[in-house]
Amino acid sequence: MIEFFFDCSSPWTYLAFHNIQPLAKEFGADITWRPILVGGIFNSVNPSVYAQREKPVPLKARYMKKDLADWARSAGLAIKMPPTVFPVNSVKVMRGCLWLGQDMVPFATSVFEAYWGEDKDISQDAVLAEICRKVGIDEQKFFAGIAEQGIKDQLKANTEEVIARGGFGSPTIFVNKTDMYFGNDRLPLIREALQRSKASAA
Repeated sequence: MIEFFFDCSSPWTYLAFHNIQPLAKEFGADITWRPILVGGIFNSVNPSVYAQREKPVPLKARYMKKDLADWARSAGLAIKMPPTVFPVNSVKVMRGCLWLGQDMVPFATSVFEAYWGEDKDISQDAVLAEICRKVGIDEQKFFAGIAEQGIKDQLKANTEEVIARGGFGSPTIFVNKTDMYFGNDRLPLIREALQRSKASAA
């Protein structure tokens, strides 16, 4: 019922990843986790993100920092913005999520915490190995898995799919395949969509 296209390199995605899980549980809705590379989306259909980073509007940037802090406090999460390494190359992380399949949640959670909460560079193999050990993943199998061509191809395919379906960033969330929502702040609307879906199925 819920598809969650995401990249761990986005703070708003961290919030949505955290907040959507209890919401889905409340409605008995399954979440299909769909790892993507948000940089691939920006390069293809949303290059304005890069322009905003190069020439931020000071008032807007100041408010965005407050807004993120407000949402993080509301969710009970620690988010340092910006991290020391920003933007970060998340390709290995997202391949790892894909390799783990629907068992990726503990790993992805630890990645989000490491990058946004602990300011660790998640592009580094040593950090990824530490996360693997923390969540009980064989690190040798992990690094072999993320080097598989099939995993690389699937990550690219997921990214291309979300673009084809109208996505332009992370997180992009679909309810019942066609009803698209973007960002953590759309979760109240997703709640309403789940309520409608539940009512129509009754």
